[in-house]
Amino acid sequence: MNYDYELAWQWLQQKGTEFQGKKFTLHESDKPAITLLFCYFLQDQQIANSLGIELQKGVLLTGPVGCGKTSLMKLMRFYLQNDNQRFITKSCREVSFEFNKNGYDVIQRYAQSNPYKFNQQIYCFDDLGTESALKYYGNECNVMAEVLLSRYDLYVSQGLITHLTTNLSASEIEATYGIRVRSRLREMFNLIAFNKDSPDKRT
Repeated sequence: MNYDYELAWQWLQQKGTEFQGKKFTLHESDKPAITLLFCYFLQDQQIANSLGIELQKGVLLTGPVGCGKTSLMKLMRFYLQNDNQRFITKSCREVSFEFNKNGYDVIQRYAQSNPYKFNQQIYCFDDLGTESALKYYGNECNVMAEVLLSRYDLYVSQGLITHLTTNLSASEIEATYGIRVRSRLREMFNLIAFNKDSPDKRT
């Protein structure tokens, strides 16, 4: 299929205003990153080939604070091409608080896959790096590191897709989550980055 990316841009502005309010505005400086998101979520194989996007991987969306990563990923669910997929955005802080309350079952909760691909849950873990390492009955755990390592195993075995947003650089991810996590992120994700000068949309 041939997609009209200008029409997709206009429709995104409309949906953004509808769900985020009248202050929602797409910036031309962000167009390269948003175009890559369109390409991925529309599953546009022809454009993906030309832009180096691998559609069987997830998206790791990076950029400065306030550039609109969370808002855009929430809106991208409207472009999903598979009706059996459920796109869920979950704050990494929420996941860590759930662990503090419920323990290691939380890690298993976010590391499950439906082998029949029906009603598949696609998680976008938002703001990686804002959570803290927490203790459960005295045992400290880097919760998101464990969740990502478990989801990597399912990515390899079942093709389970995960998405992430973060303000962290690659070196900061390695320092926080370890070299094993950073190595697996390279295999699991397409890196899509906002320009470091992208304006703070909250101001």
